Amino acid sequence: MGAPLPRDPIADARRNWERHGWSDVAAPMAAITAIMRTQQILLARIEAVLKPFGLTFARYELLALLSFARSGALPMNKASALLQVHPTSVTNAVDRLQEAGLVLRSPHPTDGRTTLIELTSGGRTLAKRATAALNGEVFAQSGFGTEDVDALIRILGDFRRGAGDFTDP
Repeated sequence: MGAPLPRDPIADARRNWERHGWSDVAAPMAAITAIMRTQQILLARIEAVLKPFGLTFARYELLALLSFARSGALPMNKASALLQVHPTSVTNAVDRLQEAGLVLRSPHPTDGRTTLIELTSGGRTLAKRATAALNGEVFAQSGFGTEDVDALIRILGDFRRGAGDFTDP
């Protein structure tokens, strides 16, 4: 990231919205824009930590997901659903991870239409190392206070639920 800006451009945008007669939506616009900018900042931090491991965040997420699976393997369609990404994105990530020797594809033992993605021992080791780095360099130093984290989890969870992202049991 470059040098900090002298003023908050999102606050400036909010004032512009208000000046143009959009006061009723100025605060939500600013909140949504701030969330999107925060996502960019956090993703840049995560990608910087993962770069030495030869991973993008998308590939790391797949490795981490597989490391949590009891058998270390999941059907590709289930991985796509759990990661909430298009199957093409999972295929792309699996291609790259397989080229690196971190995952293997294999046919499902009982469903010939399904392909399993399986974590290799190298993939499991790399997932552990990358997770330790993310825990120490990003998640433990999030920049959010404990109360703010709890509030964010609640607020964003309520939004995601309302948007149909998930339902509570």
